[in-house]
Amino acid sequence: MPSVSATIHPDARDGTGRERRWTLQKAVFEARERLASSTGTRASYDLGLLTEYAKARVSGAPATALMILILAALSSLWVPAHSAALWALAVLCANLGVALACRHFLKRRARGFDARRWSANFVALELVYGLSWATLALLAQANSVRDLAVIVFAMLLVGMAANAIATRSLRAATFASTAPAAIAVSVTLIGLGGTLNFALAGVVVGAELFFIYLSRQLHASELARLEHQGEKDALINELEAARNMSDEARRHAEQSNVAKSRFLATMSHELRTPLNAIIGFSEVLHSELLGPHQVPQYKEYAGDIHASGQHLLNLINELLDLSRIEAGKYELNEEPVQLVAIAEDSRRMLEIRARQKGLELVASYGDNLPKLWGDERAIRQVVLNLLSNAIKFTPKGGRVTLTVTRSGDGGQLVSVRDTGPGIPENEMEIVLSSFGQGSLAQKTAEQGAGLGLPIVQNIMELHQGRFDLFSKLRFGTEAIATFPRARVMDALAPVKEKPNRLRIYSDAS
Repeated sequence: MPSVSATIHPDARDGTGRERRWTLQKAVFEARERLASSTGTRASYDLGLLTEYAKARVSGAPATALMILILAALSSLWVPAHSAALWALAVLCANLGVALACRHFLKRRARGFDARRWSANFVALELVYGLSWATLALLAQANSVRDLAVIVFAMLLVGMAANAIATRSLRAATFASTAPAAIAVSVTLIGLGGTLNFALAGVVVGAELFFIYLSRQLHASELARLEHQGEKDALINELEAARNMSDEARRHAEQSNVAKSRFLATMSHELRTPLNAIIGFSEVLHSELLGPHQVPQYKEYAGDIHASGQHLLNLINELLDLSRIEAGKYELNEEPVQLVAIAEDSRRMLEIRARQKGLELVASYGDNLPKLWGDERAIRQVVLNLLSNAIKFTPKGGRVTLTVTRSGDGGQLVSVRDTGPGIPENEMEIVLSSFGQGSLAQKTAEQGAGLGLPIVQNIMELHQGRFDLFSKLRFGTEAIATFPRARVMDALAPVKEKPNRLRIYSDAS
């Protein structure tokens, strides 16, 4: 038989329209960002690329200065010291200017950021920096050392590599910082003549092309990283917004649920007062305590009024109980109770109804069942609801079986099995929800509010128990309410006192 747990899952909502609007808004935003960008990607990426460039220049400035001093010291072995010092001073000043501009950008980037203006400024500074490196060609021309061309070539390659790595986030800056020195040195080497110098000049041109290509690849990698970071940040923001919306919806739902429970509790109290009067006076009229009716139909009408009022009072009581449970104000009045006695009282109360409908009501109780620790009124309501549902939904000539016995884990259970039409598997969750009714039950049984099983389910949860519903079409339904082992009050074994091993005797004088 199919079974259903106590949890009810809400239906998923269709978010196709919302996703379509979000996709359209995202496309429009990205198009606007590309039009406003100076690099043709997104305006928000321009800030990231320039920030990465500035950080690389600022953090690499000390190491670059140390490299320049080392190259100047080594070159002083072949060229006059003052020439090497002048070259180093020019390059250091240009490096310091670039670092200061980058530091200034990092401090002011959040205020009035203009990507085009800052990019132009940085490219201009890198061009000055590249021209300072181009003075290497003057060292080669001013000295007649035979191997100086090789030394200048090596110094140039080191500088080009360092500048290409540092300016990878700004491609125009890479070209501005490396091209002047590469052009000047290659022209100088060609002017010096000789196979070696021609080869070195070719290597310089090839190195310039390689570093430009490398810079382009590094720029693409950096741009991809920024895109991934932007997508991750956007996803985090969307998740945060969705979480806030979910929390807000949950708070509204909880407030609405509390307001509904308060309304039901208030209205239930207000409605029960006049209903008690209606039921009481209709019972007086139906029993003809004040004398017989002159019209015989009046007695029948009074009986209908009494039955309708009793049905409405039961419905209001169920609404009140459910609202108290949902509001968390249903408190158990726990005491030792006998589950078999409660089940037998409930069976006797509904035996007349079952006989009038032509049903066989059978009871089976376990022997010597200990007492339970629970709320007698709530447990009685559980048994009455289960028996009432079974009698209500079982056709004439059917059979309802009430069983009270121990559960497999040492607890106690109440089982009510009927031979009714059963419940379709896809409607099991519906009948366990508040005001839920199955299609077959609506056709084959008298109308109800659909609150009996939800109340049973909640009462069992308050007792830390479990409620299971098993059903199969055309074979009937079985409802089982199981109380946990912790609520069974088994008798304790008698305590036997053992005498102390050491006994002290004293003689009275």
